[in-house]
Amino acid sequence: MLTIFRDRAKGLEESPTPEQLAQAIWIDALNPTDEEKARITAATGLYVSSHAELSEIESSSRFYEDEGAIYLSLPAISADDTDFCITAPTGFVLTPKQVLTIRFAPLPPFATVAQRLTQRSSAQKSSAPPSSAAIFMALLEALVELMADLIERVRGDLDGVSADIFSHHAPGVGAGRSAAELQKALQTMGRVNDRLSRIRDSLLVFIRITPYISQSTADWLPKELRPRLKTLRQDVASLSDYDNHLTEKLQFLLDAVLGFITINQSNIIKVMTVVGVIGVPPTLIASIYGMNFEDMPELHTVWGYPVALLAILASAVLPILWFRRRGWL
Repeated sequence: MLTIFRDRAKGLEESPTPEQLAQAIWIDALNPTDEEKARITAATGLYVSSHAELSEIESSSRFYEDEGAIYLSLPAISADDTDFCITAPTGFVLTPKQVLTIRFAPLPPFATVAQRLTQRSSAQKSSAPPSSAAIFMALLEALVELMADLIERVRGDLDGVSADIFSHHAPGVGAGRSAAELQKALQTMGRVNDRLSRIRDSLLVFIRITPYISQSTADWLPKELRPRLKTLRQDVASLSDYDNHLTEKLQFLLDAVLGFITINQSNIIKVMTVVGVIGVPPTLIASIYGMNFEDMPELHTVWGYPVALLAILASAVLPILWFRRRGWL
């Protein structure tokens, strides 16, 4: 599907004609067909990359220049209000007059920028339309803003896991947590790790792309956009640092949960060992008096039976008292 933005009077338009494509400031190609790719190339002279080409990870494939146009690709984050998060290869082609975006998944930042353009178009019809570089910057800023929101959500999830594990006000703290609770914590951290890894992939590309954009557009990038580009680089660097911090926190919580699981398993083994040790002396005494020897005088006495029962009871109680004194129970 093709959507274009020409000027404030026209707003956003779908299914554009070749003439409209040539006049467009922003061309957004969502899952473009071969026919749509050919129409874009014929009208603008810009190459429309395929999904496989946008998925390549070499720097030479992610950003390069060709006939005055800057070609960029990055793994954009697509997420909703749930924990579901995917990485979608996304392409940008930037010229002084046009910006072309190629994507193969719905991306909320693109819808956000399109809505802003539409609102500004209806409110400021008399003013000049935004430049291709301004729209391009708005798209990058929206993508970074989404990653910042996801990182904040990750921080909240990790804070929740930390509170559940280490809170002194919660019943069954730490090693006393049930297996189901520890398993839930592991599942939460698994989802968090998946989101962090996807965000990290996108941030790494942003770190490389922003200096390249600054260098490649030095001759024609509007002066008012240069501070925004500098701010974008700073935001990406800060998000990368915070992503590293959350990764370290995630690793600490993972080690803690695995440690609690190990402690719970050790406690189970300890209880089974204690029970086994306590059962040995009574079993030994009962086994002795269960022997079929003729010369066992105490078997013929009146006090033999109660004394044997008391000996069995004492042999079970004394180890329990000793284990409690040592703090093993």
